[in-house]
Amino acid sequence: MSDNDVILVEHPLIRHKLTLMRQSDTPTNLFRRLLREIAGLLAYEVLRDAKLETVTIETPLETMETQRLAGPKLCFVSILRAGNGLLDGMLDMVPSARVGYIGLYRDEATLQPVQYYKKLPDRLEERITIVVDPMLATGGSAAAAISRIKEEGAKDIRFACLLAAPEGIEALKAAHPDVPIYTTAVDRQLNELGYILPGLGDAGDRIYGTR
Repeated sequence: MSDNDVILVEHPLIRHKLTLMRQSDTPTNLFRRLLREIAGLLAYEVLRDAKLETVTIETPLETMETQRLAGPKLCFVSILRAGNGLLDGMLDMVPSARVGYIGLYRDEATLQPVQYYKKLPDRLEERITIVVDPMLATGGSAAAAISRIKEEGAKDIRFACLLAAPEGIEALKAAHPDVPIYTTAVDRQLNELGYILPGLGDAGDRIYGTR
């Protein structure tokens, strides 16, 4: 399902796993495992149009022509720290991918992102670059991260998240209308603290068992 470059991935397995993740009594180890599993399923949709090249290989029985991913290896960029929860599942699907990190935290008073770390692969202009963060809430961190990635030359950028709020979608589309958003659910709204409702709480805290 797609609406103005917001792609809602609604596979029954994803819906089931997301319901378990939303429950307040789901333990940390299960929450982390479910997120990793959903990330793998989400990766299929994010990379649906990835380019292929034809190659000749030897099977145990004969020579054949078949296909594999073409061009420079794609890149996942995790918005620290919660992005690593999605990153791990996507790397399960594409273990040869390059990985970058952007460290951002949200100032609780202004709700604006503050950068504290950045490490990105080279040749981003030649790669599919998938930015991952479980929650698209205010959209500030995602927009800031994508701006920094564009500064490094990236052109084919996609954003993947578990949950999105309408406010975050609007902000990200306003800042980067060329970047499609892949998510498994669009929730109702943000609360006064910038958390998604009904949401699932703070994704980073639930992944790592912190408060």
